[in-house]
Amino acid sequence: MTRGSTRPTSRDVAQAAGVSQAAVSLVLGDKWRGRVSEVTAERVREAARELGYRPNLAARNLRLGRTRTVLLVVPALTTEFFAGVYTGAARVAAEHGFGVVLYPSPEGVGPARDPFASAQAALDGVLASSMAADALTAIRGDQLPLVMLDSDPSGSLGAATVNLDIADGVRQVADHLLGLGHRHFLHLAADIPSWTFEVRARELAARVGAAAGTSLRTAPAPISIDGALAAAEAALSAPGPRPTAVVCDDDKLAAGAYKALRRLGLRVPDDVSVTGLDDLALATALDPELTTVRLDAELFGERGMRALLAVLEGRTPDGGDIPVELVVRASTAPPNAS
Repeated sequence: MTRGSTRPTSRDVAQAAGVSQAAVSLVLGDKWRGRVSEVTAERVREAARELGYRPNLAARNLRLGRTRTVLLVVPALTTEFFAGVYTGAARVAAEHGFGVVLYPSPEGVGPARDPFASAQAALDGVLASSMAADALTAIRGDQLPLVMLDSDPSGSLGAATVNLDIADGVRQVADHLLGLGHRHFLHLAADIPSWTFEVRARELAARVGAAAGTSLRTAPAPISIDGALAAAEAALSAPGPRPTAVVCDDDKLAAGAYKALRRLGLRVPDDVSVTGLDDLALATALDPELTTVRLDAELFGERGMRALLAVLEGRTPDGGDIPVELVVRASTAPPNAS
């Protein structure tokens, strides 16, 4: 063959190696053992190297019914946490020759609209956050392999679930505040119907309720600083003993709580302690810096993608929740004795 601008084909490799195109396909697809001799296989590989031949992976994958593409469904890309999940998932996917297509909720938070009608035929699998679970109603296990993130393992639609140990994170927060002497709590709770937020509410109530002389008030709030400000201000101004600690489902909610406390003439942590959950960049931008639970979003994405690859290969994914860590900063202190 004369080298030029024309891309070499498998037929050119077959002619150069003196074999059939079927033999070239077997060798370059690594399915030659038991069908082609080792000498012939090496001759095919040498011919491919000499000609600079590269298989058309897109065409081959289409023939096999696989595109090596997975869909990552998240509630929002404007959230730093889910950007980290994508980064981790995409890194592992790239190591295995897969691409990742993102499907965020058009509303920016909460359930995503159903993306599957148009995308299903072009996908090998789906990785989805439980916060976007409404987008999954059209999918069933016999259609596309599905791995759920941040999802109830007992009621998951997926072939596997991957979770951060959110329950332990909430227990760490509660134990820290109880250990400081707090007994009156406000839970600034995300008003999104999702398993992960249900776990936070349940664990906080159980931990606080197990201690003597405690009270727990709950204020639902949108995950926005302004929404959290309004909810926290109303809850802190309500009749009865004022909470000495505000436990927030998210660092953004904590930022709103800071503003509400300042508006009410209260200081953090002198009058009221505040905790978050996520350890976003915002946590150290606040003054005082926020005590919060660090969630490794990139590791979360990596583990999710590894679980999906295992499902695609017929293996059992690794089990166990991903540990989380309480990061104690200046926003928590013993309650004011006055």
